[in-house]
Amino acid sequence: MASRVWETKEIRRKDISVGELYKLAHEKAKLRPVNGDVGFGRLINDKNIHRPGLALAGFVDLFTYNRVQIFGNTEVQFLSSLKEEDRHRAFQTILQFEIPCMVFTDRNEIEQELIDAASERGISVFSTTLETTRFVYILGEFLDEIFAPSTVVHGSLVDVYGIGLLFLGRSGIGKSEIALDLVERGHRLVADDAVQVDRQGEDILIGKSSKIAQHFMEVRGMGVIDVRSVFGIRAVRKRKRIEVVVELEEWDPNQDYTRTGLDHEYISILGAEVPLIKLPILPGKNITVIAEVIALNHLLRSYDYDAAEVFNKILMDAIKKKKKEGTIANRYFERDFE
Repeated sequence: MASRVWETKEIRRKDISVGELYKLAHEKAKLRPVNGDVGFGRLINDKNIHRPGLALAGFVDLFTYNRVQIFGNTEVQFLSSLKEEDRHRAFQTILQFEIPCMVFTDRNEIEQELIDAASERGISVFSTTLETTRFVYILGEFLDEIFAPSTVVHGSLVDVYGIGLLFLGRSGIGKSEIALDLVERGHRLVADDAVQVDRQGEDILIGKSSKIAQHFMEVRGMGVIDVRSVFGIRAVRKRKRIEVVVELEEWDPNQDYTRTGLDHEYISILGAEVPLIKLPILPGKNITVIAEVIALNHLLRSYDYDAAEVFNKILMDAIKKKKKEGTIANRYFERDFE
């Protein structure tokens, strides 16, 4: 198994303001500001979320205060169990830190005293009707996307039979023409020329087009076309996971190209490895059909069927059977019944 790194310039967002978080995520996360726009200018620089149970109890040695602080049923009931003086002291314990914002989940009521104390410190307080687990999932997914490392790759990304094929290669080798041919055959264009790639999680790469060049394509000798207008809305999609990278290159008779497919190659983009297929270009070679077969073959592999391995097993079994049967002379005497 060979692997190489695709050299790209990684772009990583460093922070997001509380106000921007509210603007972008308040509908899906059902966020409601409790103390107006207080603290909307504060910055969140960590994609992780924290529940300050231990900090409320007084243990702040490992308190990750720079994260969004979630107050669920456990935290609220703990505060409710304290006397008024102790409750005020517990709350002040965490307010001494530069907290970005606090969110009270599951319709939990917030005492006005606590709201006033947070406002004095310039900290935003939100409430949500969502249960804690659901809210953490939604906000975590949002922050993962915001803080995901990203880069821009010169290529074309097409959804072929549900498989995201990213075509790479030198300028002018025919990436856009192959993508256009695939769209004409009923597949869906995601991005052409400049593909924005985001890494989500450890090994998932999501490709999409820029807002300006969305679904526009440059065809050399013809100019710019709008794929969505020409072929219809079914010919495009906004984003797609990159599952196979197809690298186009001119045919080199001195280079060894894989013929069996037993040795899988991978390419590393933003630290995530993706299957790589090097496809030599020759006059008369139908790259579009080959691209469709690449997608279908990848689908088969996702169902644990590898044609190269199956064929290799059949071949090895045939060789073993041939050796077991022995020579022609042995088979001749086996038929001598005297």
